[in-house]
Amino acid sequence: MTTKETTGKPGLTKLSDLYELARQSKKKKLVLAVAHDEHSLGAVCSVAKKNLIEAILVGSEKKIREIATKLNLDISQLTIIDEENDNNAIKLAVKMVHDKQVDILMKGNVATATLLRGVLDKENGLRKGEVLSHFALFEIPTYHKLLGLTDAAMIIAPDLKTKVALICNAVEFMNKLGISKPKVALLGAVEMVNESMPATLEAAIISKMNQRGQIKNCIIDGPLAYDNAVSMESARHKGIVSDVAGDADLLVVPDIEAGNVLYKAFGFSAGATLAACILGASAPIVLTSRSDTEQSKQDSIVMASIVS
Repeated sequence: MTTKETTGKPGLTKLSDLYELARQSKKKKLVLAVAHDEHSLGAVCSVAKKNLIEAILVGSEKKIREIATKLNLDISQLTIIDEENDNNAIKLAVKMVHDKQVDILMKGNVATATLLRGVLDKENGLRKGEVLSHFALFEIPTYHKLLGLTDAAMIIAPDLKTKVALICNAVEFMNKLGISKPKVALLGAVEMVNESMPATLEAAIISKMNQRGQIKNCIIDGPLAYDNAVSMESARHKGIVSDVAGDADLLVVPDIEAGNVLYKAFGFSAGATLAACILGASAPIVLTSRSDTEQSKQDSIVMASIVS
């Protein structure tokens, strides 16, 4: 195996380290769209209480206060903009980010598709690049460092061009977190190129693009089976010589089904904790699932605050 290059900012070895990085950064402003949501409101209040963000709540003030009373949340220091109509609440929240009044957008009690329609609005939306993609950062007890994953929630079946875009989104984000040259593993069922498996062909092409300098600020290798990407012993056993194998910082899955399975397997079977954001907009978007833990929601907010 070749000598491995050190990646990551010193101390960024677990998700709790994100909080120290956030304390060292300028405090950011977050807007919660359709804020009358128990799960999101609780997480926002917890992070605001730690003095890591300022928060603006856009939604039904009556419902927000009812939830705060029910959950015993202190919202006295948070700004509330009363808007009963969900679509109007989204427009207001997105425009605040568009006008740079706030730094982070977060989804409240609204469908993801509805929020994204506001994000993609041509006049006041947040589109920056070609692709919006999902990025998750995991702390897995059995892995030796934090591990990124894309895309488990947005892009159903990315083609080669789209895979390059979502890699660039994730790499740019990881660079801002202090992971200066992440090692990117393009996953497939096997580690050899097989013309019957399009994911292996695309992985080989993308790896060569990286070697030729077309994709920068990272080291890419693939195709790699999952075991080769995260296990040095497995890579040695198969005779794989790679700067990425066994030491990946970012896993790129061939499609959303593989990503979703890995995402949930890490959390429900491997005891992992995670932080996640939507990338590719002009500001990070915190879009958590109801199945995510309260801690994951808070970690996602803090992670977004570091890079916004």
